[in-house]
Amino acid sequence: MIDLIGTIAAVLTTLSFVPQAILVIRTKRTEGISLTMYAMFTAGVAAWLVYGLSLGAMPIILANAVTLALASVILTIKIRSVFPAQPSTQGATAATSAPIAS
Repeated sequence: MIDLIGTIAAVLTTLSFVPQAILVIRTKRTEGISLTMYAMFTAGVAAWLVYGLSLGAMPIILANAVTLALASVILTIKIRSVFPAQPSTQGATAATSAPIAS
């Protein structure tokens, strides 16, 4: 009976997270998400996964494995929006230093 309650809780909390994950993955928009909160949330989910693994508790393991995967994708998208990749300037330096033919 306890495992059934754990399974129901795991399914509900994991499924409640899926619509947000789908929205962020589709739109790549994360303006309303706090980077600090999401980093802490993802670390917490990873800790719950380790805890579940140490107990051998399948509801905890499965729910947190799925949530960790989704949260990691969202966190990656958020990080990329906060710290966008800088374009490479290596090619530009060589092109601008070449002599101009007249």
